[in-house]
Amino acid sequence: MIKKRKKKPYEASALGQYISMSAHKARRIIDQIRGRSYEETLMILELMPYRACYPIFKLVYSAASNASHNMGLNEASLVISKAEVNEGATMKKLKPQARGRSYLIKRPTCHISIVLEDISYEEYEEYFI
Repeated sequence: MIKKRKKKPYEASALGQYISMSAHKARRIIDQIRGRSYEETLMILELMPYRACYPIFKLVYSAASNASHNMGLNEASLVISKAEVNEGATMKKLKPQARGRSYLIKRPTCHISIVLEDISYEEYEEYFI
């Protein structure tokens, strides 16, 4: 039996599914931003030259919007507490080749989840338990 992680009242998350890139390329970016503040993460993602940065940027921005709109948290005190990339379904296409043959093209997808946590609530954590 898999235990689900209990969501804290000062956490906001965003989930992107079936993003058209390999999980390996997205993990390279996610490892750079894990544990950093929200503003620092946005600066890093804007300046990195990889194609995977744009969907991750959108997810981080969406998680921060969820935090400020749904929970009333301050964006200046948000930190990326959890960021993970999982492999999604692989889209398969057939490309025609010479002499009636075909060649299989595999388009990998990935699922990215971002969790932002408000660090100003850490001193009050025992009250939320």
